Amino acid sequence: MTTVAWDPARLPSQAGRVVAVTGANAGLGFFTSLQLARAGARVVLVCRDQMKAARARAAIQRLVPGSEVSVVRLDTADLGSVRSAAKELSALDRLDVLITNAGIVHPPRQREVSPDGLELVGVTNHFGHFALVARLVDVLERTPGARVVTLGSLATRLVRLDVDDLQLERRYTGWRAYAQSKIMSWSFGLELDRRLRAAGAQTRALVAHPGYSITGRTPTVRGVNEPGAGERFVDNLQASVTQGKDRGAWPTVRAAIDPLADGGDSFGPRYRLKGAPVLETPALVSRDPDVAAAIWAESERATGLTLLHP
Repeated sequence: MTTVAWDPARLPSQAGRVVAVTGANAGLGFFTSLQLARAGARVVLVCRDQMKAARARAAIQRLVPGSEVSVVRLDTADLGSVRSAAKELSALDRLDVLITNAGIVHPPRQREVSPDGLELVGVTNHFGHFALVARLVDVLERTPGARVVTLGSLATRLVRLDVDDLQLERRYTGWRAYAQSKIMSWSFGLELDRRLRAAGAQTRALVAHPGYSITGRTPTVRGVNEPGAGERFVDNLQASVTQGKDRGAWPTVRAAIDPLADGGDSFGPRYRLKGAPVLETPALVSRDPDVAAAIWAESERATGLTLLHP
């Protein structure tokens, strides 16, 4: 576990390394990808909307001349799409880091289901990523020092988890759907690392969260992040407790490439809502082994995939 100071402006070279980022066409995913490209990584933007992905790719190549950026289509809410994306990613010569960033931040007011009949927020934010990791474990294992970085959220500290209603069939609200999906994601990241170690695998899993990162505090990037004057004004009223999504990406980038970080580590902003990336202690629910076992079992049931059984 690392305690060494980390400078987000002076990243270690990532030349020769390949990083895949889901949901990379905007927000945290875009700035994570941009920062890794600046460090020399070959970045794969794994996105649902191909037009937005093309704009993000063009923006990174404009801002980082000579960068290697490619696109793979993935809709984490569609298990068929996950299967196709995993097949394409499996063809890479190496995969050093998989960052499972994609997700719904503004859930529907009423419960909706995916094409596979799964609660929409849960499958987009967690179950689809579980399926992606399950299909890419072998690819990651053939790359020495590979990592999986899962995205958590401060919302994990604000709700109680009902392990008997992970599909929210009995009690749905948009807020509960989002927070519960993030508990599942954080728990999955920690349990994934435990199971990888138990299996004797070399791949490691870590978790990061962005604090309170909002659009109006984020630098303008043509074609990717272009908030209007009104949004800038309103969001800057919260400057004391917020940061831009460029800074919100810092904990994810550190989890992905800090050479001293270890599997099972979690990173977040120093001041919980904002600040430089530091080690974070996850909420109790995310560390509970019984909760992790229930989430893992439901993830296997929901996706029809078996992953790392003891």
